[in-house]
Amino acid sequence: QVQLAESGGGLVQAGGSLRLSCAASGRTFSRYAMGWFRQAPGKEREFVAVIRGSANTSYYADSVKGRFTISRDNAKKTVYLQMNSLKPEDTAVYYCAADSVLGTSGRYYSPNNYDYWGQGTQVTVSS
Repeated sequence: QVQLAESGGGLVQAGGSLRLSCAASGRTFSRYAMGWFRQAPGKEREFVAVIRGSANTSYYADSVKGRFTISRDNAKKTVYLQMNSLKPEDTAVYYCAADSVLGTSGRYYSPNNYDYWGQGTQVTVSS
């Protein structure tokens, strides 16, 4: 069982930065791929980024590539999402999620493949 808790959301002007954190409980954190998803009002939950358990591989949605960076500290059982050059279209509730299955990269893009989810943190980018 893994419990996830996001923090770090808030209101920021376009062009600004935020760093989201996701703290996890449980003893096997390093085995999980950790992903970030987001959901804007009236839209489906969409993939943002994922990092494998060993932290040596990460993947990003095209919409955030070059602006967002995902990282993890397995000793602290925490995954981070550094968001730079924020745009109004980045406004959403951001969720972290844990996937216990080691697989090919394709599985990480679907929220249906994740086992555990946090409650989400609101990010609002003003123009």
